[in-house]
Amino acid sequence: MDVTGRKAIVTGGARGIGRAIALELARNGADVAIGDLNSQDAAKVAEEIDASNQISMGYFLDVTDENSVREMVTDVVNKFDRIDILVNNAGVIAAPGWEDREESTEEDWNLIYEVNVKGMARVTECVAEVMKKQLYGKIVNISSIAGRIGSLTHIPYGASKAAVINLTQSMALELAPFDINVNAICPGLLWTPMWRRIAERWSGIPDLSDGLSPREIFDRSVKERIPLGREQTPEDIGYVSTFLASDFARNITGQTINVSGGSHMN
Repeated sequence: MDVTGRKAIVTGGARGIGRAIALELARNGADVAIGDLNSQDAAKVAEEIDASNQISMGYFLDVTDENSVREMVTDVVNKFDRIDILVNNAGVIAAPGWEDREESTEEDWNLIYEVNVKGMARVTECVAEVMKKQLYGKIVNISSIAGRIGSLTHIPYGASKAAVINLTQSMALELAPFDINVNAICPGLLWTPMWRRIAERWSGIPDLSDGLSPREIFDRSVKERIPLGREQTPEDIGYVSTFLASDFARNITGQTINVSGGSHMN
């Protein structure tokens, strides 16, 4: 999975899956710009990458703000001279305070779509302007297994991740003439800060928790839902992202790959 000399942007790269993707791209030779609302943690990841002898910068990035997106992309181009790889990882599960609500609100729907769908499209459109001129690019969109099948919980989130899959296919068709590959990944069950918050919410509901701790609730979900019997990790998503960002995947576009231990098979 050689991406030596490539220049990458990872959105939502300060923690969890995004951090693992940024580190794996760097480990395989890419210089990486990390954009996140949490600019302090983005800077810390950039420092980790710098220590590995790759070049990295951390940025404040709000994917809901066109000016924020363009400012980051412009600065990255000024520093890197090009953008070869974009990983759209920034995403939210709901509006703040969702853990205390039984039903999704209009605010949830609006924020989720503004970040997970429109935000992804906004960043891609801006970066694609650069990639089109280069006649080269690799774009990886992070969706979710929640976008593969209906659910009684987190409905707006699942709907947004299904939209990401369709958006990926449309982008792949639009950008193929410019030798730009666009693919998506559906992560499965990962013990990330987001999943911890879900499990903490369930732990307060006796019928769901059975007296288990949040981590035990997660482990039970893995046992019940994952045929391979093990959780997925941010590093797993980093490996596949780096493969799709490499020229080993030059004839793969418009595809969505499940990294879910077999819980979903498409």
